[in-house]
Amino acid sequence: MSVSNPQVNRKSYGRPQVDMNKLIERKSRTRHGETPSTIPIWISYNDKKLLEMRICDLGISLETPVLHRAIGQLYSELAHRKLKFRPHVWLSDEWFSPDGIPGIAIPFYLAHPRLSRLERNQMLEVEGGTRQWCLKILRHETGHAFDTAFRLHRRKKYRELFGRYSTPYPEVYRPDPTSRDYVHHLEPWYAQSHPSEDFAETFAVWLKPRSRWRSVYQSWPALKKLEYIDEIMSEIGQQTPPIKSRRRIDPVHRIKKTLGEHYTTKRQYYGYDTPTCFDHDLQKLFPKSSGKKTAAGFLMRHRTEFSRVLATWTGECRYNVNQVIREMIDRCRELDLKAGDDEESLKQNALVMLSVHTVNFLHGGHHPVAL
Repeated sequence: MSVSNPQVNRKSYGRPQVDMNKLIERKSRTRHGETPSTIPIWISYNDKKLLEMRICDLGISLETPVLHRAIGQLYSELAHRKLKFRPHVWLSDEWFSPDGIPGIAIPFYLAHPRLSRLERNQMLEVEGGTRQWCLKILRHETGHAFDTAFRLHRRKKYRELFGRYSTPYPEVYRPDPTSRDYVHHLEPWYAQSHPSEDFAETFAVWLKPRSRWRSVYQSWPALKKLEYIDEIMSEIGQQTPPIKSRRRIDPVHRIKKTLGEHYTTKRQYYGYDTPTCFDHDLQKLFPKSSGKKTAAGFLMRHRTEFSRVLATWTGECRYNVNQVIREMIDRCRELDLKAGDDEESLKQNALVMLSVHTVNFLHGGHHPVAL
């Protein structure tokens, strides 16, 4: 999951239809709040052509109903908590809150449904793509912004409860799903990745309306962290923060890389490149003499169901789950493995095998902290 990393500079073919422009011009307004003069021509491009565009040439902004409502909801929640400070927001290539800048970058693909569709096609999920998911990430990033704006990580009690902000970010982390020392907010147990992420996650749980955090975390050591957030926010609520920078790091109008280059880098970062580790289990599940149907075909037929279930079970992002399944499909082809006729039994056994390898992926030093 590419949420924030506050210790680096960022905290983290075809052709359009011939008559598309004329068709668009006949519409007075679309359901996305666009007028004929603002509808971008690239909404009619297929993925291949769209991937050739530079991000800076998309001409997108935060002025869309979806993002306007989400940001408005965030500010309303801050007002309800009697917090005066409002982090500024801008569009960039991912979610992050920069070190030293109390603001929030929102990924460009949330600025238009066509870009969200491209993100899903490229990464198999849209991080923050639903209203609730978007708000969860906004609350998390707001925690980073408050931490930065008021230098909260310099306080002794912060260090005692969350750890040192200056701790180097690990390339990967191995969370303990059973731990009660951390709140549960963003997957996969993101509070465990770094002290600053622990603070941001705890803040997000505290900020959420009607979260009932006192009762939910009543017997957890994490409750002390929530109580500290409640205490410190009461103290600074109406104060003007000492850090007031309104800078924007990597705003979309300055990102000159193409969408294709962006997604190539992103997929490589989340890549999974040890396919032969599956061979023993695959050969047990799909022996060559088991039937006429191919094991690769079986996995492909049930791939969507498997990825959905496993993402829910493991907390792993759907792209990584699909990477595991994709590699297994390739190995089944190379090993010429066959699937038996008892499909329901095979599905159950395949889910067990996939869950083991996905959890190994998560806990075996492969899970990235941020992009």
